[in-house]
Amino acid sequence: ARKFGRDAAVAMQEAMHATVSEVERVIASEGIDCDWHRGGSLVLARSPLQCANAQDEINTWRSWGYGEADYAYFDAGVTREHIRATETLGATWTPHCAALHPAKLVRSLARLVESRGVTIHEHTRATEIKPRRVLTEHGQVHADYVVRATEGFTAHLSGHRRDVAPIYSLMIATEPLGEDVWPQIGLVNRETFSDFRNVIIYGQRTADNRLAFGGRGAPYHFGSRIDPGFDLHPQVHRMLHDTLIEMFPVIADAKVTHTWGGSLGVARDWMASCGLDRGTGLAWAGGYVGDGVGTSNLAGRTLADLITRRQSALTNLPWVNHHSPRWEPEPARWLGINLGLRAMMHADRSEARNNRRSHIGRLANKLTGH
Repeated sequence: ARKFGRDAAVAMQEAMHATVSEVERVIASEGIDCDWHRGGSLVLARSPLQCANAQDEINTWRSWGYGEADYAYFDAGVTREHIRATETLGATWTPHCAALHPAKLVRSLARLVESRGVTIHEHTRATEIKPRRVLTEHGQVHADYVVRATEGFTAHLSGHRRDVAPIYSLMIATEPLGEDVWPQIGLVNRETFSDFRNVIIYGQRTADNRLAFGGRGAPYHFGSRIDPGFDLHPQVHRMLHDTLIEMFPVIADAKVTHTWGGSLGVARDWMASCGLDRGTGLAWAGGYVGDGVGTSNLAGRTLADLITRRQSALTNLPWVNHHSPRWEPEPARWLGINLGLRAMMHADRSEARNNRRSHIGRLANKLTGH
């Protein structure tokens, strides 16, 4: 809103709301089995300070013209009808969210486009992108348009090391939980959930009755390094497990059957973007900061309109052809991102102890551009 104006910001928000329905439409029309369920999303307030933050957020939505049908505040009693996490005093809720199995979705989409004549070349590492061609380990690919949609892996392409920072988010999943346990947890409608702490957490009830739970906390690796070994971080996975048990003590004896992770693509101004340089044929989409299941759908539809020269409401959205500032060179990038993470962790401990907003947390948000 500060950069593009109120109307542009509202148009972007409305496009994101509509994207949830668009994904739902395609899943239904194409018969895609990906455990889709639209139960909305809850952000829990688990302290008086978080309650104040929740009320502030609702007031902000009201100032943008959104009513209870889009963003509502639930008191403790209503919240417990949805979720029974400990120490919960209230929550915000929105219907503009759904739970799904993203791996099932992407595999189904791959089969779908292949059935329509598209060839997918896996295990063909791209090393460099140039106007109208891609250099790979096996040769060059020529095309009128080349779309870079490499997200956290963008930093490994020649000339793009500082475009996005690959920041890891890690997850755990429990074994399937028995029907006797769920009344003590809630999530009857498979609502996704988070809370108002500074270091993000997120969770959902899966279609096979597991709790899948994730969050930040893993370090940024010097030089924007990405490695399969970074997907596992015992300390962070243990912290996630402890947090989940603290929220739902009934699962204390449940086994964690899966631990994994991956890198997010984070733009320097925390603003996702997509665009096309028609002169070079180079297009891009990314910087989703972990919200890519929906945002990548919107980006794909927008790029389709840009490439086919179709003027639409999507091509006029403010993120189109936005260029984020580049990240600082090393070692400033490594120091800044990891200090910011530690500051957020400190802020959470301070706010839990003192029930006051942390000045360090606010300062870290400003320094990271969030």
